[in-house]
Amino acid sequence: MEKDMEQVLRKAEVLIEALPYIQKFNRKIIVVKYGGSAMSNEALQKNVIKDVTLLKLVGFKPIIVHGGGKEISRWVGKVGKEAKFINGLRVTDEETMEIAEMVLGKVNKQLVTMVQELGVKAVGISGKDGGLLNVEKKYSDGQDIGFVGEIQTVNPKVLYDLLEKDFLPIVAPIGLDEHFQTYNINADDAACAIATAVHAEKLAFLTDIEGLYRDINDKSSFISRLSASQAQELTGGGLIGGGMLPKLNNCIAAVRNGVNRVHILDGRIPHCLLLEIFTKEGVGTAIIADEEQGE
Repeated sequence: MEKDMEQVLRKAEVLIEALPYIQKFNRKIIVVKYGGSAMSNEALQKNVIKDVTLLKLVGFKPIIVHGGGKEISRWVGKVGKEAKFINGLRVTDEETMEIAEMVLGKVNKQLVTMVQELGVKAVGISGKDGGLLNVEKKYSDGQDIGFVGEIQTVNPKVLYDLLEKDFLPIVAPIGLDEHFQTYNINADDAACAIATAVHAEKLAFLTDIEGLYRDINDKSSFISRLSASQAQELTGGGLIGGGMLPKLNNCIAAVRNGVNRVHILDGRIPHCLLLEIFTKEGVGTAIIADEEQGE
């Protein structure tokens, strides 16, 4: 009986610890960029959806922006094509664009279903809906990479309308140019642009790494919190490479354009989103505005 009571009390303490964060962020918008291994593992996928649904139920206004790169590559392989990348960006010809749109639409509706199974209303859209994401053709160091879009403008009205009607928007990163041509968009870019446009309180990237390290080979050099200027120093110091460099640049841009805080989280950790938001210690790396650094 005593042991059972200790467990009950621990659960109560967790809830009490979360209370001030729930009060602070009530009715605030949080954008969650969902991708990586957490999307391909069914158990982790359910945990992420449970986390976001809980945020909705306790008063947040979450928006999910999802990727689907691994699934797109799988389907490209199914039709006998080889996935090609230049500087980390998928080379997207017309056939690959059709596959990407199909796969992202499938993933989008799967996520909608999972949210609604938990009792929350969700609506899946793409950047084509309501003119949400307007793009221009993107080049990679001058190289033509096909139907890959660079976001030019965001029209968040459709998102505001859904949030106002108590829906949880789930966005696939597909956009249109001025000629109504369809383009694939990097999901990190889409999440950053959307978070900025809706003046999000938080932008959370669910990734395949624990967060940022000053030295990736030294686990004791983990950085739990840093300012946008400090993050900029890391990008210029040659300490950040690979796919993390553009992601970190996105984080810096979001903070400098009005997003209050950006979080880089390991989506492989169950309930990492809740642990980061509702506990003092957190589990990932938070990037904050320069003026907050001394607080």
